[in-house]
Amino acid sequence: MSEPIYESGTERVLSWLDGSALHVQFNNPARHNALSVDMWEAVPRLLNVAQGDDRVRLVVFSGAGDKAFVSGADISQFEDMRAAREAVARYEAMAEEALMAIHDFPKPTLASIRGYCIGGGVNVAISCDIRIAADDAVFSVPAARLGLGYRYSALKNLVDLVGPGVAKDLFFTARRIDAAEAKAVGLVTRTAPVEALAALLAEYTGTIGQNAPLTIAAGKAITREILKPSTDIDLPLCTSLIQGCFQSADYTEGRTAFMEKRKPVFTGR
Repeated sequence: MSEPIYESGTERVLSWLDGSALHVQFNNPARHNALSVDMWEAVPRLLNVAQGDDRVRLVVFSGAGDKAFVSGADISQFEDMRAAREAVARYEAMAEEALMAIHDFPKPTLASIRGYCIGGGVNVAISCDIRIAADDAVFSVPAARLGLGYRYSALKNLVDLVGPGVAKDLFFTARRIDAAEAKAVGLVTRTAPVEALAALLAEYTGTIGQNAPLTIAAGKAITREILKPSTDIDLPLCTSLIQGCFQSADYTEGRTAFMEKRKPVFTGR
């Protein structure tokens, strides 16, 4: 059986497999990695392949160069893409598809952030499970300065992550915050000096890549259920996911490795 091929369809999104981590890198440094149409469209395409690839244990999103993760949408396309009502609907649907593809991806996702993380960049980051940032990172949601309407899903992700008070502060003021404040309010999980970000990322990719994928997938899915209104929670799904872990070969491997005082080797089976 041939191995899955990762083709983004655009030179402005790079992708490569490093061990068990699929890296997706926004590659538009001349515009501080602002997201153009082809870049939005590349994300679901790559994740669709990664979902069925057993080699992939997590997906890492980053920005090319040292100036930005993503500095927002490519405003040079706004007149064409957002000037007319039909174009607005198409643009919003395209962005929603990309962000929901990240949010709903069953394997762990991580945003590794340097420099500007603005608008659409924040939306990409908060669609991920984990966010780490260099101490040169800068965050902002500038919609109120641009007159843009913001999607329910994007605001819900922000509120779920930082709470309604902080979310309204950041959204109403459109102010910029540094990495230290982003960590203090819960927007990012961990920060590191610029020169140490690669090592912090390697810590995550190495650890997650070695841990039990069925357990992680179950934990991600159950966390999503926890965030739903109580009437919508699928408890039978949660029970089934837990049982699947206990019935797996990985559970046997985990117990055996613990008794033998060695590192387990998990296969996702």
